[in-house]
Amino acid sequence: MSEFKSDFLNVLSQRGFIHQVSDPAGLDALCQKEAVTAYIGFDCTAPSLHAGSLVPIMMLHWLQKTGHRPIALMGGGTTRVGDPSGKDESRKILTEEIIEQNKAGIRKVFEKLLTFGGGPTDAVMLDNADWLLKLNYVDFLRDIGRHFSVNQMIQRDSVRLRLEREQHLSFLEFNYMLLQGYDFLELYRRTGCRLQMGGSDQWGNILSGTDLVRRMEDTEAFALTSPLLTTSSGAKMGKTAAGAVWLNEEQLSAYDYWQYWRNTEDADVERFLKLFTILPMDEIARLAALEGAEVNDAKKVLATEATALIHGRDKAEAAAETARQAFEEGQSAEGLPTVEISGSELETGLGVLSAFVTAGLCASNGDVRRNIKGGAVRINDRSEQDHNRQLSLADVTQDGVIKLSLGKKKHVLLKPV
Repeated sequence: MSEFKSDFLNVLSQRGFIHQVSDPAGLDALCQKEAVTAYIGFDCTAPSLHAGSLVPIMMLHWLQKTGHRPIALMGGGTTRVGDPSGKDESRKILTEEIIEQNKAGIRKVFEKLLTFGGGPTDAVMLDNADWLLKLNYVDFLRDIGRHFSVNQMIQRDSVRLRLEREQHLSFLEFNYMLLQGYDFLELYRRTGCRLQMGGSDQWGNILSGTDLVRRMEDTEAFALTSPLLTTSSGAKMGKTAAGAVWLNEEQLSAYDYWQYWRNTEDADVERFLKLFTILPMDEIARLAALEGAEVNDAKKVLATEATALIHGRDKAEAAAETARQAFEEGQSAEGLPTVEISGSELETGLGVLSAFVTAGLCASNGDVRRNIKGGAVRINDRSEQDHNRQLSLADVTQDGVIKLSLGKKKHVLLKPV
């Protein structure tokens, strides 16, 4: 039985979203009493969010589903400063033009998981540039800065860890905590926002905001964080050897996105079904009980449901069918990722090492050699043991491609043009 009485905290608790809450009983009571406005901030450091950002987005999704109002706060202002939390070095300073481009890119995903509008529980998207860029520095120091204790600030993990490792922390970054705290105050004044959520690395920053709201408005504000996710093998969530698992299709195809979830480690399947799908808990329990080879069925459900949330049901099912054809029927499958190469490369001979690196299946020639030695490399569904093998026009199939495979799950088509 859950420790919470409100639907919102019940759902978050059951699905594994809660790491810390500043006042669990107080927030639970508030969520029972009224529709609570809560926010999460997203800095605009890249043209797309990645799979690691899905945890906070799903928290906003469940907030709305349980009768409350979510705010997705774009960090048009704070991106100009850089959050030191969890970082070993200063963030690269981006131009205003790039920040605006990134902001436009990351906005797309929210419309898929939140309902925006003017109703009492409709989601709102705001940008902290609207108030941060208008601040007068001296006024800000006098009115806001006086409420922050440097003694406390240097004890926050985001600052303390950098100082302990004797890594550079600029005064610019040191100010980030004040700006994030001010965001909370501004959102309370504009929208009545009482709750800020985020990853556990944001705990100190969020508490600074709750403290500022309490001091300046004599109102209790709340903090809630989710655990920072790693896979069972210790890898950071949303990262692969090939790079970030982007949520926008311009950065990563729906098929590759489906594959990322299909390749989930056995030990993570239940946890990821709870976090990254909207399947009912009893269905998740049924899938989690599968054993042996049937675990793969649960992984396919995870992949399809997670992909449907971000790319739509049609593309998710198309990716699942492409995978089924490629893996179960051994077909060339048109929907597989395709990399174009010059036909002249095949006329002169394209080395298998170079081909697998070009296709993004391996990181280096040495990586290809190791996989050849381990029996994981296949060309047109035939095992390849010769690392000196040269691909030629004779390897092009009737479909006009060469199918490269690494293990049973990773396939890329080379298409000569």
